[in-house]
Amino acid sequence: MEVLGVDIGGSGVKAAPVDVSNGSLTRERVKVPTPQPAKPKAVAEAVRGLVTGFGWSGKAGITFPGVVTGGVIRTAANLDPSWIGVDARDLFSTVTGLEVQVINDADAAGQAEMRFGAGAGHQGTVVMLTFGTGIGSALFTRGVLVPNTEFGHIEIRGKDAEKRASERVREADDLDWEHWAGRVDEYMSHLEALLWPDLFIVGGGVSRKSDKFLPLLEKLSATVVPATMHNDAGIVGAALAGA
Repeated sequence: MEVLGVDIGGSGVKAAPVDVSNGSLTRERVKVPTPQPAKPKAVAEAVRGLVTGFGWSGKAGITFPGVVTGGVIRTAANLDPSWIGVDARDLFSTVTGLEVQVINDADAAGQAEMRFGAGAGHQGTVVMLTFGTGIGSALFTRGVLVPNTEFGHIEIRGKDAEKRASERVREADDLDWEHWAGRVDEYMSHLEALLWPDLFIVGGGVSRKSDKFLPLLEKLSATVVPATMHNDAGIVGAALAGA
């Protein structure tokens, strides 16, 4: 069964059809810039363009970088605040004409990694962290998702963690890998003290460069591994949600 997965981020919107039986992309993914300002109508048009480009008429799943309950957006830290209170499932369904489900982006990536990737078969407590425009999080225990965690917003040194340790901050502040890894280490050790996971999965686009920073993490007792699906995890998880 194929489902279109659409992954909305602070800087880009990515999409591809996915074979939800094995988590593989069945066509090359397409990425377009996230409209600025990232208001609902503009983002919905970007999604519609991707749907049209694939000639898609089946089911679709769409991620959103914020809390999503019953298809309604509750937070939008890295997109326009006008999203708050919007029924995104209804909006995207109306604009695309498709049967659509909407899920938090990190939850989607975590679901993909737990089904097909680094967390497959793991029955302990697992925390998935996605480092990108912000820091997304997904929490699993015995393979079950605890939805809409927002651990990227815990306070570290008086700031949201993602204002110190996201991939965007690393690039904007031109931090070398050692300096940035120190911030990530501090953040993750704080999170470990709150949750005591058995496993951390580190995702987002930066996971492709995990060899540059994971060996520099020194404060953690949990196992830390890179996401095996890298930056495609959100697309795959979106498709799983839409299946």
